[in-house]
Amino acid sequence: MLIQNPINFLLIPVAAGIIYYSLRKNKSPGIRFSSERFLTIGSPTFKTLSSRYIWVLRLLVFVFLALALVRFRVPIEESKIQTEGIDIILCLDTSTSMLAEDFTLRGRRANRLDVVKDVVENFIQGRKNDRIGIVAFAARAYTASPLTLDYGWLLENLKRVKIGMIEDGTAIGSGLSVALKRLENTKAKSKIVILLTDGINNAGKISPSLAAEAAKALKVKVYTIGAGTKGMAPYPMKDFFGNTVYQPVKIDIDEDSLINIASKTEGKYFRATDTKSLKEIYAEIDHMEKSPIEEKGYMEYRELFPIFLTIAMALLLLEVLLRNTILRRIP
Repeated sequence: MLIQNPINFLLIPVAAGIIYYSLRKNKSPGIRFSSERFLTIGSPTFKTLSSRYIWVLRLLVFVFLALALVRFRVPIEESKIQTEGIDIILCLDTSTSMLAEDFTLRGRRANRLDVVKDVVENFIQGRKNDRIGIVAFAARAYTASPLTLDYGWLLENLKRVKIGMIEDGTAIGSGLSVALKRLENTKAKSKIVILLTDGINNAGKISPSLAAEAAKALKVKVYTIGAGTKGMAPYPMKDFFGNTVYQPVKIDIDEDSLINIASKTEGKYFRATDTKSLKEIYAEIDHMEKSPIEEKGYMEYRELFPIFLTIAMALLLLEVLLRNTILRRIP
């Protein structure tokens, strides 16, 4: 049992003092007699005693009112919160090769980045209590969103990730390095990077291998995803009249580097050749990276003040009834 407002215990002696002062003040009789002999009776009856000590009821009224204000509380149940406690950086390739439309989205041909953003959006919405951030990279890397629990704001930033926002290129090492920078000083028990690319590292000052060593030192697990069909992929281009035409192009993925990054950091390499396999990969990562931790949440209480308040009101009503009926006294 807990006490919310213990200072209200002081109201009890205050009420007792007020009642004592009131009784002393009203000692003067309403009718005077020349001798007590006319009023002498034998042993006092119960009614006489009740009338003499009716003030006890008033005192009890104040006592129970004070106890109501003290607010006794009984804990009912300690709620629990389930949380994964994982910090996740989604590292996305936004180079122009991601314009290849070898994936489909809702039954229609779509470029790789649009499909990846759709799958990533579902991945984010499926997470609970994990801080997630987004790093986009092409020839350079930038933080599209720092780690946050505000998934609404995170998804808005995901929508703003576009191809062509920065100069073209594929700086896998730089992208991973920026992601690690975002995770470097966090206190999460588990930290992971999900790095998706469809190309070969050809930009940036940091090699993928060096970035992988840094991830290993920081104990950050890196899942790598190579996105793109095997063989020729339809790539949109403009013809002489400005119409969009598709030309088959071969876009190579540096799978060896991605495998190396994953193996050094105890992660895993995946190859997504279509929308279905890409969804399955994120679903598998989502499943693998859930290790629930039970944390103490808030406590639920049952308030006892209604009980004391009810008793106080009942005693007050009883006193009023008695004073105006069977215990009524001559002023």
